[in-house]
Amino acid sequence: MAKKKVIIMGAAGRDFHNFNVIYRDNPDYDVVAFTATQIPDIEGRRYPKELAGKLYPKGIPIHAEDDLEKLIKKHKVDEVAFSYSDVPYTYVMSKSSIVNAAGASFRLVGLQETWVESSKPVVAICAVRTGCGKSQTTRRVSKILQGMGLKVVAVRHPMPYGNLVKQRVQRFATLADMKKHDCTIEEMEEYEPHIVAGTTVYAGVDYEAILREAEKEADVVLWDGGNNDFAFFKPDVYITVMDPHRAGHETTYYPGEVNVRAADVIVINKVDTADGANVEKVIHAARELNPKATIIEGASPLFVEDPKVINGKKCLVVEDGPTLTHGEMKYGAGVVAAQKYGATELIDPRPYAVKSIKDTFMKYPDIGVLLPAMGYGKKQMKDLEVTIEKTKCDAVVIGTPIDLRKVIKIKKPTTRVTYELQEIGAVTLEDILKKLKKGKANAKKKAPAKKKAPAKKKATKKK
Repeated sequence: MAKKKVIIMGAAGRDFHNFNVIYRDNPDYDVVAFTATQIPDIEGRRYPKELAGKLYPKGIPIHAEDDLEKLIKKHKVDEVAFSYSDVPYTYVMSKSSIVNAAGASFRLVGLQETWVESSKPVVAICAVRTGCGKSQTTRRVSKILQGMGLKVVAVRHPMPYGNLVKQRVQRFATLADMKKHDCTIEEMEEYEPHIVAGTTVYAGVDYEAILREAEKEADVVLWDGGNNDFAFFKPDVYITVMDPHRAGHETTYYPGEVNVRAADVIVINKVDTADGANVEKVIHAARELNPKATIIEGASPLFVEDPKVINGKKCLVVEDGPTLTHGEMKYGAGVVAAQKYGATELIDPRPYAVKSIKDTFMKYPDIGVLLPAMGYGKKQMKDLEVTIEKTKCDAVVIGTPIDLRKVIKIKKPTTRVTYELQEIGAVTLEDILKKLKKGKANAKKKAPAKKKAPAKKKATKKK
């Protein structure tokens, strides 16, 4: 039989993982290309031969997603595997229509085929959308497990925007490790809070290799998911975070609904700031989609470094980039804090935006009156710095997961807003995790068998 020709649609993350666990070293497939979207400057590179395996001695080209239809026809592609997340169902099916009309089949790869099994207990934290509060939930889970005397190692959803060979397996145990690995703002936002809390973080490209390294030093592996993707590792406890500020998205975004249906525990976050009717809608949806899951309500109380910087001032608010862009949130913790502590005006940065920041506003025109902290590389970080400097405001409110002042120069008066998860109600995450320790962490699990390479088909002799 001829090999099935495949294109993998992605955004430098799930696409590489799907290739590694399904297609790499599989003689039944020929992956002719990746396509890339969502993240700037991904296309034009190659998935390197060092990671692609023996069947791809030249590596695999990465093209812009805009070239998809042309690539299908050029290579006579049989199948396109959709491999990124945080997109509405209408978007996914529109892509499916493009693929089908060009003559190829459209594939959504599932959990069982892409989960890597661990010899250690795994707790996975995923979400319905970007910006639900998954990171603070992950920090809360890590703190609880550490309080039980367990060594926690967090494995973060991929953000490989640099040299993929060097990024195959990355370990972050100190803040200096982030500089060593030349991290972007987006990476630092995810790694730094864990490192400061004493949790070692792994990330990179090859997640089976990453897991095997993490297992060497972990009692429990913590999957820290990204976007609203589902977990790469098979979890013993599957936690999904839902956001009542975006009620209804749990049944209209891919693969957010997958996370809700697969969850053991559903955290309804931000109940302290969301409309009560929307909180009830999300709780009802969770019970309808997954009646077996334990539901925990959570608040996200804000902590402002210096409220006096905000009071009576015209403020520029800087929020987490992905939450505002493909996460589609109109505001974040910084905006809530600015309004709470008496800012006279929120300054719109659009008239002052430069280069890649200006391009971001053009691509995502519905962003609210605030500035997304885009920092996919040094050039974009410089564009962010210049935009802040040019914006005519009295003060800057930093609502990002890391302190931006550590990575870019901000000459204006600043204050930082942080937030943590606070469970509300009789059942808590600690109750759930105690069961994990009792049933899993003290028992040695059988190490998973190594995956066998697909058997080569024997040629039949002609009579």
